[in-house]
Amino acid sequence: MSNQLYNTRILRLAAGIPHQQRLDDPHGTSERRSPVCGSRVTVDVALDADGRIAALGQEVRACALGQASASLMGAHAIGRTLAELEEARDALAAFLAGTRDGPGEWPGLELFDPARPHAARHASIRLAFEAVAEAAARARTRTVA
Repeated sequence: MSNQLYNTRILRLAAGIPHQQRLDDPHGTSERRSPVCGSRVTVDVALDADGRIAALGQEVRACALGQASASLMGAHAIGRTLAELEEARDALAAFLAGTRDGPGEWPGLELFDPARPHAARHASIRLAFEAVAEAAARARTRTVA
């Protein structure tokens, strides 16, 4: 793995973000912003009958690290439960903060190891995972009510 903060893999992921169209009728939506850099990610989700992500849409206005994170989130969010999304969010935050050795089970998050010493970059990297977990929680509340 490259030790560069902005390596080729980060840039490739940033250029290929999946699900970059907002949903017409989402069950839940969340917008998260980084006060440090101004990055913004909006995530829409629709849940299936089992409470898993059935459809995802996102609008990403972020730096390359935030875009790469949104790409990894979007590539693997369909079929996930709220608990899985919250676990991924929390594991990523702990990994970046240095309180956890690995980034958890979500594919690809080890890519952000070089960003760990750069605390100002953490918020942008976390945005997509925070937004998808919050959108799923809102969707779950809406479908239960």
